[in-house]
Amino acid sequence: MVVAGGRKAAEQINLINVLERLGVSYHFEKEIEEQLEQLFAKFEDNEDYDLFTIALHFRIFRQHGYKMSCDVFNKFRDSNGEFKETVSDDVQGMLSLYEATYLKIRGEGFLDEAHAFTIAQLESLVGGPHLSSDLSEQVMHALKQSIHRGFPRLEAKHFISFYEKDASRNETLLRLAKLDFNQLQLSHREELCHIFRWWKELDLISKVPYARDRAVECFFWSTCAYYEPQHSVGRAVLTKIMLLLSVTDDTYDAYGTYDELKLYTNAVQRWDVSAMDELPDYMKALYRALLNVYDEVERDLAKQGRDYGVHHSKEAFKEIVRSYEIEAEWFKEGYVASFEEYMKNALVTSTGRLHTTSCFMGLEADVATTEAFEWILTKPKMVAASGAIGRLVDDVMSHDEEQERGHVATGLDCYMKQHGVSKQEAIVELYKMIENAWRDINEEMLKPTAISMKLLIRVLNLSRISDVVYKYVDGYTHPEIIKDHVISLFEDPIPM
Repeated sequence: MVVAGGRKAAEQINLINVLERLGVSYHFEKEIEEQLEQLFAKFEDNEDYDLFTIALHFRIFRQHGYKMSCDVFNKFRDSNGEFKETVSDDVQGMLSLYEATYLKIRGEGFLDEAHAFTIAQLESLVGGPHLSSDLSEQVMHALKQSIHRGFPRLEAKHFISFYEKDASRNETLLRLAKLDFNQLQLSHREELCHIFRWWKELDLISKVPYARDRAVECFFWSTCAYYEPQHSVGRAVLTKIMLLLSVTDDTYDAYGTYDELKLYTNAVQRWDVSAMDELPDYMKALYRALLNVYDEVERDLAKQGRDYGVHHSKEAFKEIVRSYEIEAEWFKEGYVASFEEYMKNALVTSTGRLHTTSCFMGLEADVATTEAFEWILTKPKMVAASGAIGRLVDDVMSHDEEQERGHVATGLDCYMKQHGVSKQEAIVELYKMIENAWRDINEEMLKPTAISMKLLIRVLNLSRISDVVYKYVDGYTHPEIIKDHVISLFEDPIPM
């Protein structure tokens, strides 16, 4: 399709939006990138464009790494910098602007104002006489879960349900989206069955009954990282490593004595089967599983010539275990670290480096190159930001429960003590840090990027897990919270 100005360009950006929100854009990646490159080069702040169209351009361009200035929204403000009254009457425009504000970077105060304004206006309209029931449902879902921070596959399923009620829908695209979702769901379900069977045969939980049994939840996370059909090996690899880490975390967090944990830390640093002799029996089972699973992963990836990332994953696992021991020592001594000291250790235990490295292992060799793994070793801002989001939101959501059962001081505790503030005041500050971390992620995805966008999108997806699973409560410790998501993704097909 030839790119033209005005209405033609608006129609094209809307088509790209529909393809992405229906979850079928991965079939047209090359065509979409070519179109966006031309559209961005020719974009003009056409006075005929309404708020919906401008905000849609802004969100789509930024999602694909094009740095459109937020000055494009100036025409919707009056001489005092306030939003014009006409904006409040444009519900679709406000909804589009609301979604666009999630792509903000540091220093864009206008988008902070727009975010607060659109939330207030949309919340006041929900359920009122000015919104149809369908539009009200869309607004309520958006306020609960933004596009940019949601699980792509879950959000696609939600949008399909909205799109099929749209009078201007494209029936061919709608049918494609439904078929695509259901076909992928069958593939994911089959993969999950393999994972579940492998996990049961490993029989690790029977030997460490204190640990959380989270095979389904870990596969759910892996599917968020990459849902596309060509990444089935990657999903299996990432799920297995996540499961091992989960059991290791529970061992350090809730069961092992400090002396036992020191032995285990030393064994992991050695990464040698002979180190097993020094461990208590229950730790032997975990250690044996760790070595065997990594050997299995390495063999599987070697068949495809992409096992060079395994070393990096092992080193990241060793690093996390060392940081787990630091937390165990703090807990034993009743030590409350400064917030800065806590975060230095927490950025390791947040799993950012391990999950990113393990996720990259499942990608094609021409994408996940040796340079990509070396990039992770530089402790890039994006990986640190992803880890900070996961760590801080988990600290807030799990704080009360962890304090009841006895736990090392969390980031919330450390901040409260250091700054002499209340719990609520500390929560406000931690959420400011979380929002700044999201800004850093958005900025790191703007062109020119440090590494391939195909890799950076995986770091973004791993960050999205925190927003979905920990938004209102610790959904990993309490998997019933995300049960509906799991059923929607893996069990319930879309009626044709």
